[in-house]
Amino acid sequence: MTHSPLISACAALALAGLLSGCAGAVIGAGATAGVAAAEERGLDGAVEDTRIRTEINDLWFRHDVEMYRKVTLAISEGRILLTGLVPTDQAQADAVRLAWQAAGVREVYNEIQVRPAGSGLIDDSRDVWIQQELKARLLFDKEVRNINYTVDVTDGVVYLLGIAQSEAELQRVIAHARELSHVKGVISHVRLKTDPRRNG
Repeated sequence: MTHSPLISACAALALAGLLSGCAGAVIGAGATAGVAAAEERGLDGAVEDTRIRTEINDLWFRHDVEMYRKVTLAISEGRILLTGLVPTDQAQADAVRLAWQAAGVREVYNEIQVRPAGSGLIDDSRDVWIQQELKARLLFDKEVRNINYTVDVTDGVVYLLGIAQSEAELQRVIAHARELSHVKGVISHVRLKTDPRRNG
């Protein structure tokens, strides 16, 4: 029995937990696959990144449920961005080590912050506000292909991952982030569409 690439893609996306419900999975899978195909990385790239994400999450979960809960993973063409807060240097090192174990990982950007228990509270609601506000700005900026960017925020620091159409577009994205209240800094791991390393 053979399956079309779309069905295989939908299955991979569904297994990753991106879809729920039996009937909704068929409709949602088609919509999700359509969005993935519109991204610069393409449908195949999105499916491969989903597979890698699933493998890393499984490695973390098996190692330490707290790691799975506290470390955030973003991925673009096999490049992994790790953010979040962990209590020890060892927990940070373990998260990075396990991420590298997944097949297909090309790079790992370690932006995990180490914060021992009791060292101060993080305003999670403010981080969520920054993230959502920036996503909204990118969505409505006609000079930015927002679909190619992933945004994460930890303790007021904005982390960017993805593929920019041009240096000018990337600078617009960074400028949007810097203009927001309570942003302490912007760290970009975005690559240009023309970067030869994308094919490496």
